[in-house]
This record gives sequence, C-alpha cells and structure tokens, in this order.
Amino acid sequence: MEVKILGSGCAKCNLLERKVREVIESNQLQDVTVEKVTDLNKMMDYGIMMTPGLIINDVAKSTGNIPRDDQILTWLKGG
Repeated sequence: MEVKILGSGCAKCNLLERKVREVIESNQLQDVTVEKVTDLNKMMDYGIMMTPGLIINDVAKSTGNIPRDDQILTWLKGG
C-alpha cells in the first residue's frame, strides 16, 4: 500500500503525517510506505487544492482537514 501526504510542510501537514505513521505503527500494518509530497505540481496532479491531502493507493481520501484516527485506519484497511 502506498500512502502520500500532500502538503508544504505546514503544521497541519506535519500533524497528518505523524497521525498516519502512528496509526500504521500502533495497528502493526505491514507493507505500507508513506511518502511526503511537497511539490505543488504533483499535488495538483491529484486535484488537491487545499492541504493537507491524504492519498492512499492513488485515491484522494481527504483534503484540507485532519481525519480522525479511526477513519485513517478504515482507509488503510481498504475501506
């Protein structure tokens, strides 16, 4: 599974990255790679206009907010 956090490095973007990594670790999810994307052109390729953005397996799951941990976990488990 491929997870991308889209953002310029603002506090919300950093918080989302930290939360995603914590959810992965605390639930012992395997084969998950997390990448931080700060390039504006790449963000626009995903149609993200507000950061932070959360992309899982090339599908935008959230933009402009910080999802709850249980929602992140659902998405990471394929929901």
